[in-house]
Amino acid sequence: MRLTGIFITVTAGIIAASCGNTKKVVSTPGPLQQEVMSQRADSLFFAAQRSKILGDYKTAITQYSDYIRLNRNNPTVYYELSRLFLEVRNPQYALGFARRAAAMDTSNKWFQMALADAFSVNEMFDSAAVVYGRLSKQNPLDDELLFNKGISLSKAENYTEALEVFDSLEARVGVAEEIVFQKQRVYSRLGMVNAAASEVRRLIAQEPAELRYWGLLAEIYESVERTEEARAIYDTILAIDPQHPRALIAIANFEKKNGNEPQYRAYLIKAFANPGYTIDEKVSFVYPYLQMAERDTSKRAEGILLTKMIVDAHPNEAKAYALRADMFSQAEMTDSAIVNYHKAIALDSTRFSVWYQLMWMYSRADQSDSLLRVSEHVIGQFPKEFMGYYFNGLANYFKQRHDAAARALNTALEIGGEKRFVGDVYALLGDTYHASGMHARSDSCYDMVLSIRPKDHIVMNNYSYYLSMRGDKLEKAEELSRRSLELKPESPTYMDTYAWILFRLGRYKEARLWIEKALQNPEAQQDPDVLEHYGDILFNLNEKEKAVQYWQLAKAKGANSHGLARKIAEKRYIRNMDR
Repeated sequence: MRLTGIFITVTAGIIAASCGNTKKVVSTPGPLQQEVMSQRADSLFFAAQRSKILGDYKTAITQYSDYIRLNRNNPTVYYELSRLFLEVRNPQYALGFARRAAAMDTSNKWFQMALADAFSVNEMFDSAAVVYGRLSKQNPLDDELLFNKGISLSKAENYTEALEVFDSLEARVGVAEEIVFQKQRVYSRLGMVNAAASEVRRLIAQEPAELRYWGLLAEIYESVERTEEARAIYDTILAIDPQHPRALIAIANFEKKNGNEPQYRAYLIKAFANPGYTIDEKVSFVYPYLQMAERDTSKRAEGILLTKMIVDAHPNEAKAYALRADMFSQAEMTDSAIVNYHKAIALDSTRFSVWYQLMWMYSRADQSDSLLRVSEHVIGQFPKEFMGYYFNGLANYFKQRHDAAARALNTALEIGGEKRFVGDVYALLGDTYHASGMHARSDSCYDMVLSIRPKDHIVMNNYSYYLSMRGDKLEKAEELSRRSLELKPESPTYMDTYAWILFRLGRYKEARLWIEKALQNPEAQQDPDVLEHYGDILFNLNEKEKAVQYWQLAKAKGANSHGLARKIAEKRYIRNMDR
């Protein structure tokens, strides 16, 4: 009955508004409506609170927003929305709602702190410092507020003011680690190295056995290449703790810079043998060698040595073997990489990334049986992982099981993955359909790859060559081949493809120019397909004896096309035997 009453009241208001000719009539909610709206608002508020607690932030935002439509005068809701928008990484909206909450209730500390946080995430550090300064005056016993003001000023690069704040805070609380760390950072940014070092020495004076402080002092000197002073500090650390890993590694690096390789390795081995130097820290130290090895092959041997040290110190850690395998992979030592990936998986089979690397290595090594076996296991264990199906399709393609390859690749497309990998799937699926004689589907896949990767010259070359083999869409084939050559102008393979397409178009003189350009490359001179193509072109330019010579040379190099024997025997080009 209550709902009916509400409907009648609202309807009456609408009718009244529509009937007036000279004056707009606005219906004022009656007591009953106000009660229902209040109940609805309360319901939305508590529902939003519940969603927030459950971690469903987007639903909570929607529910709080619906609440505001019913009640715009509750600053708590604006505060809650500000915090939620920080959670969902929308700093601008967070700031807007924080401003509203703080303006509606200037005495609420939490609303003001939310505003300061919102200013900070929007990198408006000066404004954040103003808010913290105002809060600090209102709450003079809250040291954290003054500390936050100092940090905000430092981030705003107002270093002089930041130091004044930290000094005033230190006068109240004494020498404290957090304050000293902030002060030394400010001095370091100002290039005042001695002042930064003096701050850290104050901490050391209080706790001379705390090696973290000594390490920080050494890093300050290292950062400005005051190597002798840094070395002296590290020596002090080792005098207190002879096994200290970070000091050992720092001195090892000094020895390496001085060209003292034996000492470098001795310090490094000692550091890595320390069980107190965690495997995660070791991995973090060694991981950059993977990137360096790409540019500097001398780093490969060093990286492999370091990973052996990690494995020796942590023989039961999967990540140790995985990193060692990655290093072998980077060094193109395929067998060693595969062995270590298997060791990693034996210790922890739950990491798909390691399975992925193992499949990648098998694909590079052309070990199709192993790739098929592993990929089938991966599909069973990780049925939602896109790349498992890709590698399974690749293995089946290698084994010429084209139906199975197509099924796996289409499943990968149904699951979906990163755009660049989707292009790889379509490319392989195109090759699979081509091998099966399903040319319309093959062409469609290649077109899809080029829509995703318009500069994929490999697909352009293959696609155009397959079209020329069929004698189909030769104008399109010529365009694709020409584009691939524009992207890779020095490729003899692409030159041969372009020459062959021109030949199929009857443009024999142009074809000869391109294939002779290709034959300037030593690799092309040993390629039986290129040699046979040259013979075909020469024959159609009435250089029959020379054509037969190149057909014979192609056969000697291993050419096995269906019509080659007849061409040589009958000394003529046989069109219906084209590849």
